[in-house]
Amino acid sequence: MAGSALRRRRGTKKASGGHGLLKTILIGMLLIGVGLAAGLLAGFFYYSPPDENGRKVTLSPKVLMDQAKHLRHKINNQLHHSGHDTHVDEEKQKRRKAMNIALGAPASGVTEDAKERKQKFMAYTPTVGGKGAFPHYPDNGALVAEDHDFSSFEAPGGHRFEEYKWGDSPYDYRQGESDDLARSRRVHVRNAMKHAWENYERYAFGQDEIKPISLRGTSTWGNLGITLVDSLDTLWLMGMKEEFNRARDWVKNNLNHNQSADVSVFETTIRSLGGLLAAFDLSQDQVFLDQAKDLGGRLFKSFKNPTGIPWGRVNLISGKTQNLGWAPADAITAECGTLQVEFRLLARWSGNTEYKTKSEEVFHVLHDLNPPNGLYPYFVGNMVGAPEFTNQKLTFGAMADSFYEYMLKIWLQGGKTEQFFRDMYDESMQGMFDLLLSVSSPSDLVFIADKDNNRMDTKQDHLVCFMGGLLALGAYTDPEGLDSERAQRDLKTAKALTYTCYQTYARMATGISPEFVQFYEGKDFEAGRNGHHYLLRPETVESFFVLYHLTGDPVYREWGWEVFQAIEKYCKVNGGYGGLRDVRSTKPQVDDKMESFFLAETLKYIYLLFDPDTELDLLNKHVFNTEAHPMRIFPQMDKDGV
Repeated sequence: MAGSALRRRRGTKKASGGHGLLKTILIGMLLIGVGLAAGLLAGFFYYSPPDENGRKVTLSPKVLMDQAKHLRHKINNQLHHSGHDTHVDEEKQKRRKAMNIALGAPASGVTEDAKERKQKFMAYTPTVGGKGAFPHYPDNGALVAEDHDFSSFEAPGGHRFEEYKWGDSPYDYRQGESDDLARSRRVHVRNAMKHAWENYERYAFGQDEIKPISLRGTSTWGNLGITLVDSLDTLWLMGMKEEFNRARDWVKNNLNHNQSADVSVFETTIRSLGGLLAAFDLSQDQVFLDQAKDLGGRLFKSFKNPTGIPWGRVNLISGKTQNLGWAPADAITAECGTLQVEFRLLARWSGNTEYKTKSEEVFHVLHDLNPPNGLYPYFVGNMVGAPEFTNQKLTFGAMADSFYEYMLKIWLQGGKTEQFFRDMYDESMQGMFDLLLSVSSPSDLVFIADKDNNRMDTKQDHLVCFMGGLLALGAYTDPEGLDSERAQRDLKTAKALTYTCYQTYARMATGISPEFVQFYEGKDFEAGRNGHHYLLRPETVESFFVLYHLTGDPVYREWGWEVFQAIEKYCKVNGGYGGLRDVRSTKPQVDDKMESFFLAETLKYIYLLFDPDTELDLLNKHVFNTEAHPMRIFPQMDKDGV
């Protein structure tokens, strides 16, 4: 979320005496206060919600667009997602320069050494299988005891499994032994889910989230029971049928979408609508589909925008729409581009084909803006007139990530017949390889940098770690075949990126990755200066699951087990699990917040990683939405008569 940082300009004259200085400060504070008040009032009047016909403003388009451009400029300059300010005073520049000297210069991705490292990686041919046992190879012998002590876990440190860093899978597989060990680990993941769910059910049942330390519920997502709905398919897949049935009864008797709440269309779609659709797909209980139809109809009002780009928020009763409060002039690319898997499925089951056509229109509108190299900036103006990109930031992290994910998953959902979406995906991946893919020094870790106005920023969000799984899935389903040059490139890179993400866990004192890392020449990476916290995120274990499911390489189970042990040791509290304030400390402060996606995604992916008996088929039958809700692809539904 954007933060408004006011900075006092340096004058050329000094105030005379202490009273003069105090007077100057007081006047400055008064002016700042007046400016803030004026800005807030202007924002209130300029960005009033539209009516149900999509009419957004009462001012003239020219005045409105001038205000929107000014606000976009402020937001682009002040968004903290990059981990550092873009406008700093001289003293901050001096401090930053001194820190960069101590750490090593940021890995710009454009130095000759960086170019050479990337060229070597792109030309590298990985080794797959056949070398036999090796000292670093997973020991699949002893099963995990039911009373295993997680408090004894210690972060393994970096540089382990280095033979995997460029996509190699050099060992003979021992699948049977790996499955036996996995089942003994699966028990503990299920126990973690039981611990989280039982406390949610005891202290916050039906509320959006639980505070696991203060043991009380909160309704931060519109009072829609988000944690409960988001967890339904996890309960089902883990065989927790009694808990599932109690949750089902709450959905039938208590879930009420007729709330006077302005909700995030994106978050409510992926968590709640996706959760209901997946629960119906697994259980075939009509209760879930009825609720999905009701919620979907309310959320769909956000698409009533003549630009073709939906609004970011909608009131579930009135249907009034607006963009997000901190970006009122724009839609977010990842948000408007991560609604389609859910609404296409709802169209199939409800008979309302407009859900499909209007949600797909977003992709056509964005594609027609023709961004260079198939890489899409993350702000899209959708107020009046034709939509346009209003910034130049390119990233596979926050605010753009899942848009690229849905390019591939829409194509998979439809049975690989809608080539437009696959072509978009392939073009974007080529752009990523050409402009953003980077290799660190000295360890040759592969990562995806950001780029803003032609300036490389070698920050990688934890969110980017989903790309390992996505690239692997794209490679295994490539129309040119898995043996094609493109598919082999993508699979190699998927493995290399996932190894880097594993290292962001292993090298931290807790064995848990920070929210983002910054890469430096000669230093590999450090936890981001404003990003050394952990939010119970799932992206890395998601890629472990996908790569294991596709390749069968047990190393991904070993890495996943390390991550799970670290979570058990450091994030578990009496009322569930919480994020960490600082992953660099072995005595981290735990946040009093358990995200719904920890149950919906993180624990689900780890469980499935250790579940050789799952009913899910990632390659042939199912597609996961971005919140880890599995749904059958349309050809499989045709076959099953659903």
